[in-house]
Order: sequence, then C-alpha cells, then structure tokens
Amino acid sequence: MSTIQRIALVLTIIGAINWGLIGFFQFDLVAAIFGGQDSALSRIIYGLVGIAGLINLGLLFAPSEEREREPEARPTR
Repeated sequence: MSTIQRIALVLTIIGAINWGLIGFFQFDLVAAIFGGQDSALSRIIYGLVGIAGLINLGLLFAPSEEREREPEARPTR
C-alpha cells in the first residue's frame, strides 16, 4: 500500500467516525473543531475526505496480496 493510499485510508476513517457521530449524536466534530460547516477550513477537510474516499475505491478492485502470494496447487498423481 502506497503512502498516498495510507493517508487516504486515515482520512476515510476520520470521515467515517465523523459520520457516525452525526448519525448517532447529531454532532459534527469537524464543524465543531474548525468553526462550523460553512468555514473554509471545514469545507477543505470535507473535500479531502471525499477525495480520500474516491482514492480508496481503487482498493476494492485491487487484487488481494494473499491471492498473489499463494503457490499454485500442483496436481496429484
């Protein structure tokens, strides 16, 4: 996993936690920390989380490392 994918994964997790807080407690942590939903910094964070989610879509279609490393089964006689 590349560094960009790791950063994207962390941002996606942060976004998931924020959405969980919104869903369960009606509390937007990003807005609370960065000055409301309409502040420029909050909008940047929301945008970065959205881009990170798009980057992580590629992980759904990437081949599994475990499948690549498995030796092929040899036929028995």
